[in-house]
Amino acid sequence: MEFYTSCREPRPVRLSSATRQFAYDSLNHKYGLDTRKNMAVSLDHIEGISDMPLLDQYDLAIAEIASKAPVRICGNERISGAATLGHAIYERVPATIDGKVICDGVSHLTIDFPSVLKTGCNGIRQNILLSMQRHSDGRKLRFLKSALHCMDCFQIWQNRYLNALKDLPEYEINYRNLCRVPFEPPRNFHEAVQSIWSVFAFTRLCGNWPGIGRIDWMLGDYLKKDLEDGTLTLDEAREILAHFFIKGCEWVSGGDYGSGDAQHYQNLVLAGIDENGKEVTNEVTYLVLDIIEELGISDFPTTIRINSNTDEQLLRRAAEVIRHGDGVIAVYNEDLIVNALTEYGYPLSEARNFANDGCWEMQIPGKTNFSYVFFDSLAILQRTTLKEYSTDQNFTHFQELYDRYLSDLTDQVELIYKNRITRDLEKKGDGSGNWTWKSLTPCTVISLFEDNCIEKGLSYYEGGPVYTVCSPHIGGLPDTVNSLYAIKKLVFDDQLISFTDLMRLLKDNWEGNEALRRYAEEHYCYYGNDNDEVDFLVAKLLDDFADKCSTLDGRCPILFPCGVSTFGRQLEWASHRFATPYGKKQGAVLAGNMSPTPGTDKLGATAIIKSYCKADLSKQVTGAALDIHLLPSDVKGEDGIGTIVCLIRGFAALGGCFMQINVANAKILLDAQQHPENYQTLSVRVSGWNARFVTLNKEWQDMIIQEVSA
Repeated sequence: MEFYTSCREPRPVRLSSATRQFAYDSLNHKYGLDTRKNMAVSLDHIEGISDMPLLDQYDLAIAEIASKAPVRICGNERISGAATLGHAIYERVPATIDGKVICDGVSHLTIDFPSVLKTGCNGIRQNILLSMQRHSDGRKLRFLKSALHCMDCFQIWQNRYLNALKDLPEYEINYRNLCRVPFEPPRNFHEAVQSIWSVFAFTRLCGNWPGIGRIDWMLGDYLKKDLEDGTLTLDEAREILAHFFIKGCEWVSGGDYGSGDAQHYQNLVLAGIDENGKEVTNEVTYLVLDIIEELGISDFPTTIRINSNTDEQLLRRAAEVIRHGDGVIAVYNEDLIVNALTEYGYPLSEARNFANDGCWEMQIPGKTNFSYVFFDSLAILQRTTLKEYSTDQNFTHFQELYDRYLSDLTDQVELIYKNRITRDLEKKGDGSGNWTWKSLTPCTVISLFEDNCIEKGLSYYEGGPVYTVCSPHIGGLPDTVNSLYAIKKLVFDDQLISFTDLMRLLKDNWEGNEALRRYAEEHYCYYGNDNDEVDFLVAKLLDDFADKCSTLDGRCPILFPCGVSTFGRQLEWASHRFATPYGKKQGAVLAGNMSPTPGTDKLGATAIIKSYCKADLSKQVTGAALDIHLLPSDVKGEDGIGTIVCLIRGFAALGGCFMQINVANAKILLDAQQHPENYQTLSVRVSGWNARFVTLNKEWQDMIIQEVSA
């Protein structure tokens, strides 16, 4: 059995043959195809179901899911529980009325696993009962009744696994663990892993995609105690934790899924400091890296928190895993991010505990209802500011153009704010000027595991969590700045063409002046080449964007921190964009996230990082992603490991935020495109997620190949 890598570095073998076979079966679709045989439970047999309120339908759906979803026990599994209904793969509550699912699930969050480990689900149940005594409001009591019901359903599902395991001697340890967790606090490492898995599996069975968060911080003390007591060895712990990762591949189904099959937002965060400033890195940190390296599992995109004191051993170990080319490991600059979060207003202890939303945007885990709203900044420039390249307008100097664009950008930010307010909030009718939350999609299962929902008697979508965040995300930023810079140079600085004539030429997709197009494309030094003139324009635009977003905070209960991303939307945006002033013709696939437009970066990864870091990225509170592509030849051998370590160190020292490194060989990717049967587990980093390359459709594959080849 072989676990593919895009650079053909040999993978070490540390795990048992049985565990490796389990991984191979899971990655090669055995359990994902099985899940798709049962897409949902039906509620049609329940009298009057169609006329019931949606929350009543939801409660009945969770009961049916808990009592009827297929129970799956995989051969030799060391932890038990599975999400076995196919609609959950699509982030839908897998229950239907007349063939239609009742509602969507929840994603873009990391739930409160630490509280489960501390008190067990019975502690949460007790909090529900106490909250029911404190609240008299009918709406809150109805939510709390739903919470108690969903916890009972969780117990029903748990009992079904206990019944299935109790007469199977080979699963005695699994049975014994499930007799305790997750309803009581775990006493050892194995129980702690099972506890996290049980909560994760049940929430995803109910149609949700939660992130995992800081797994080494959560599990480290349990492993340390077991090792000190001599009740567990590192090799045994690695086997147990590997089964967590393998079971997390239970939805892998193969085939063509557009943007790939491994994007269920079950991200992990490793290392960094805890709420008291103490370094978290421990044996679990290295076990996670061992497992990812050996099995090539890409379904848990993992980000390592790097700070100025990060140990060289961890950086080296991360580099060894990164060079395999799966794109699984990314890095956060912890020093910048903690500063960004505290400057924004989060308490230091919470900022130090940051994780992500199940993708890469930063949030306070277990306390945050997170969403982001993306927009194409290039489309605003082309369609609004430049009026689809109308010749009926003119600008006498560059600052006038920039100011007009900034005004249009501000309008977009204000629209995002208005739309979110309209959707979620309304003014109270008592004349106080205060806000009340509208009744939205039921999400009780997730609300069980988000801090403050039970205490407030409000669901995750209705103001329950400590923080509700709506983050405007600027997309296409490098393309916008390159376009502005090209206009500045062509029209105002070098005076090679009038503004009106340039608009006419762009409207005609550069037809009639190929020489000027090539000049614009090749002569000027665009973002990603350590050119201060254009890089400082990026920095200014980001500062102005952040300032506009900051004016929205305090107006309502929703926070509006900003960020930078595309998440692969440059592909779908391509057909709606016009030719660019910097020489790209209409329909070109342009920049991803905050990375240079393909083909415009000429000086390599170091120059890209330096350009990116000239902006004050601490103002992009939810994150600004940089994608770096390296060739396998760049990272070969001892020198290659040193190259990756130096890139990470430089990225952090210069003030980077988030960086994901793809080590990929275009020749191998092209061969995988032609012979997918030979590359079923080959993984690449797409944006905030990973995907097995052969599950991307051809457009996505071509985009990745273009980025690698550029």
